[in-house]
Amino acid sequence: MTLPPHRTRIKFCGLTREADVDAAVQAGADAVGFVLYPPSPRFVTPERAGELARRLPAFVTPVLLFVNAQADEIARGVQAVPQALLQFHGDESPADCAAPARPYLRAARIPTGEAGKSFDLLQFADRFASAQAILLDAHVEGFGGGGQSFDWTVFPWSHPRLNASSRLVLSGGLTPANVTDGIRLVRPWAVDVSSGIEVSKGIKSADLMQAFVAAVRAADAAPLRPS
Repeated sequence: MTLPPHRTRIKFCGLTREADVDAAVQAGADAVGFVLYPPSPRFVTPERAGELARRLPAFVTPVLLFVNAQADEIARGVQAVPQALLQFHGDESPADCAAPARPYLRAARIPTGEAGKSFDLLQFADRFASAQAILLDAHVEGFGGGGQSFDWTVFPWSHPRLNASSRLVLSGGLTPANVTDGIRLVRPWAVDVSSGIEVSKGIKSADLMQAFVAAVRAADAAPLRPS
């Protein structure tokens, strides 16, 4: 019996407008991210995130992105979006991430270029074993959304401690033009995109969302490369 291809899940992050939330749902997003980090150009308040999240239908998950947030800030976000998955994108420890007692993603901020080879992803994944997933992002100023990719070839994606196909989320500089290659190399559980579907920071393009989803589905349908 031939198994069906893996369906890579898709998260669109940094949404700020009702029209973009609706377009993300129409395109087929599995999750929609809201940035609760005030310095970000994609920042929304918890209350605004709540307004936007209420537009999501069942089985499209809202995700709240925090960077070194205080406990009361996280609680305010959870109160506004009670069904949210949390995403920690700063210097949070495992204890910090576990403190809200909520399912969470932990971002691994991987240096770009040659420096990426020194990042111990296996150790990072072990350290945050309680995370639902490890989100792989490029280390840029401003904590994500910088449109840069790290070197996808420097990590042993088939290693059982990474469990890529069920626990890794590939992010960092993804676009409709390169996401197919990223998926075929890493075979992650999901992909996460922000700047790659934008016309300006925080303003998404429905056409780019549709193109991104089409590229992901093309990657899912492609034959597996030999390991």
